[in-house]
Amino acid sequence: MSDPSLLAVEGLKATYVNAITALDGVGFTLARGEILALLGANGAGKTTTLKALSNLLPAERGQITGGHIRFAGLDVTRTRPADLVRAGLVQVLEGRHCFPSLTVEENLVSGGLGRGATRREIASDLDKVYAHFPRLTEKRRILSGLTSGGEQQMTAIGRALMSRPRLLVLDEPSMGLAPIVVQDICRTLRRLNREEGLSILVAEQNAAVALRFAHRAIVLENGVTVLSGTASDLKARDDIKAFYLGHKAPGPSTSVASSPPAFAG
Repeated sequence: MSDPSLLAVEGLKATYVNAITALDGVGFTLARGEILALLGANGAGKTTTLKALSNLLPAERGQITGGHIRFAGLDVTRTRPADLVRAGLVQVLEGRHCFPSLTVEENLVSGGLGRGATRREIASDLDKVYAHFPRLTEKRRILSGLTSGGEQQMTAIGRALMSRPRLLVLDEPSMGLAPIVVQDICRTLRRLNREEGLSILVAEQNAAVALRFAHRAIVLENGVTVLSGTASDLKARDDIKAFYLGHKAPGPSTSVASSPPAFAG
């Protein structure tokens, strides 16, 4: 029987050149057609995990020291980042990273060029991106650096979609954006998942956002996977609500901790 997992991470360990351990045995799977949220406080290891998935850690002066990552049958650690993109693992880095001196449409087209798309394919895919993000249609001739933060995030996601991903990886997509913009982006991602079967992995500090549209979530703490479950189950947990969702925890003390709780289950 074939493996139903599109992505499988097992015992992942990573360090940086200053000998700091960033990941210590992280493991999870992502099924085809699933939206998986990776939750954790700042410094928990979310971004390092995502960079490892795209084999980008060497560029960050870090290295994988143990474990295995497989994407669609490929050994990620033995596959160049550009080849992973061509295989369908496409990442939108934290901070959007649009080319500010290129127009919105030129940014989008660059995503198609990276996979060697034909002009006809690029034209077709542009139409789809503009249908998903109508705000970009009127901004298509504007330099990306002159657009709003929300429009830049839409451009970055649209550029990733131009690569025709099988797995779209997003690092903190809601950071610095107005709630209504975040809502629009999440709605679009849900539609892409539901109608086109796009698998999505999203790393978020904003658990309230991630748990609203993810099917399942895992929680990282100090580079370790400490908790996993369905989004609905995690939303119901008092410790998750207290630390990540800003709700008051039950009991004598109602103050929210300033550091992540030590999860037991």
